[in-house]
Amino acid sequence: MPRHKLIVAYDGTAFHGWQKQHPPEREPLRTVQGVLEDAISQVLRAPVSVLGASRTDAGVHARGQVAAFNADTDIAPGRMMMAINSRLPDDVQLRDAAIVDDAFNPIGDAVAKGYRYRIAHSTVSGGRRPLFDRHITAFTPYVLDPARMNEAARVLIGEHDFASFTRLHHGRESTVRTVYDCQVNVTSRHRLRIDVCGDGFLYNMVRVMAGTLLEVGRGRIEPEAMEEILAARDRSAAGPTMPPEGLCLMWVRYPPPESPLAPPPRGPAARRPPPPPPRGAKTK
Repeated sequence: MPRHKLIVAYDGTAFHGWQKQHPPEREPLRTVQGVLEDAISQVLRAPVSVLGASRTDAGVHARGQVAAFNADTDIAPGRMMMAINSRLPDDVQLRDAAIVDDAFNPIGDAVAKGYRYRIAHSTVSGGRRPLFDRHITAFTPYVLDPARMNEAARVLIGEHDFASFTRLHHGRESTVRTVYDCQVNVTSRHRLRIDVCGDGFLYNMVRVMAGTLLEVGRGRIEPEAMEEILAARDRSAAGPTMPPEGLCLMWVRYPPPESPLAPPPRGPAARRPPPPPPRGAKTK
């Protein structure tokens, strides 16, 4: 049965995250996976199961979520994308569709993910909160120093144990991850964004990283203390967990078919190349 790959964008404000949730004796919660499966099922007139690369939390957005499902249909990917989009709500949209190798796994085959966290910072009039983009931008009433934040961000690059940057009882066998790049970029006088990419991320990891960098930017934590925070392997050593609205999944990358990381080819493939070698990455 052909394997279909989708690139999905969504505004996570009104969703309870990506993954389907059906509490006992209650109506199912509104999730991206749920509304996407409903729309695809309407087009194909058959139930489908959609697998997503990242289980984003409630309120978190995506521009490049990757999903896949199996369907025995003659509908061309482009026509299918248009048909599905016509049945999706306004806060979800397919950006691309393709038929891929039967073995394609959006979770297991991913070699890198990129996230962006947007922050508005100001002390004007007691703190001017975002208005028109308030659902995609977090706010702090403190002026932030991006130079200090970038100094601390560079410490996070490389392979580390990120136990300090995830919640207790995270349920993962290992908290070791590799961050390929982490940068703080100024977008306007009172706006900045944190761009981070890596081989994978723990629960709330990017939001805790953003909260810790914010504390560095406002002067409560020194940039050189980031080494100690990593070494502590203790959630209480890091900064706060930032709210979900500032976070967006930007992209997910996969190895090309000829890569030894790719599964054995069993059909047409549509894969993105892996990320370029990390700049200044260091390992521990």
